[in-house]
Amino acid sequence: MNPPEGDQAQRPTAFRSYVAIGDSLTEGLDDLTPEGEYRGFADRLAEHFSASVPGFRYANLAVRGRRMRHIFGEQLEQTLGFGPDLVTVHAGGNDVLRPNTDLDDLAAEFETGIRRLRDAGIRVVILSGHDTGWIPVLRVYRGRIAVFSMHLRAIAERTASDIVDLWSMGALNDPRAWSVDRLHFNAAGHRIVAARIADMLGAPMGPREIWARPWETPPERLPRILRRRENWRWARRHLVPWLSRRALGRSSGDGRLPKRPQLTELRPDRHGGEAAEDAASPNGSTGAGRDSSRLDGARDRERR
Repeated sequence: MNPPEGDQAQRPTAFRSYVAIGDSLTEGLDDLTPEGEYRGFADRLAEHFSASVPGFRYANLAVRGRRMRHIFGEQLEQTLGFGPDLVTVHAGGNDVLRPNTDLDDLAAEFETGIRRLRDAGIRVVILSGHDTGWIPVLRVYRGRIAVFSMHLRAIAERTASDIVDLWSMGALNDPRAWSVDRLHFNAAGHRIVAARIADMLGAPMGPREIWARPWETPPERLPRILRRRENWRWARRHLVPWLSRRALGRSSGDGRLPKRPQLTELRPDRHGGEAAEDAASPNGSTGAGRDSSRLDGARDRERR
């Protein structure tokens, strides 16, 4: 189980291989590198391990838009074939947002998948849902996300899995941890999640403040009229296209393949410059507005 906040695992485990399964959060949206690639918490965690473990191997099978049946279908089967030491799982978010999805049935499917991983001797880290109370429109899903997250905590306990409770992490209830689309973490948010997982596994990336108190100042609060204007802009640019895809039964991940489909050795210096910058400036996280033009441009290219 997840140790109390701020506690580290008593004894770090030397993981030699890691597979990440899930949807857009695990794929890395919206942690965009200068090369135009999505990085994310899973890549950051793998890079952290590879820096101290020779021959460390990593695969990321996550694809944006994937639902539970995909994650605990082809992604799970491929993971079991790899037989890694560690697996992180973030699944169910795209199902929970569908009002007709039965959360009890969804949780049962989730538990079946986790038990298969645990029966194979794999250490599993589950990521819960996050609090959407601060996000206009999406706050209507808050109750469903909370219920499903409670299911995940119980599943973690029953299966002797670890869980990172994103809901309880106050640093993630801050706009500075989020992309301009308010649906995905930005670089700061992914860095916070990676640091929390590493800390829990007994291999911290740095001081606890990296994930518990990443900012020295409170978030900027805009006047009401500016907030309304920003909310309308967000709805027009990000929410409406998202709802339209759902209504048409389409996904942003249609036709996409995993970015790292094989369990292969990870070079420890893959993002060495960025990692060094992150470590040197734990409180230098950016706000949700930074890199908006670059992120929007990337999405425009993807739509084309």
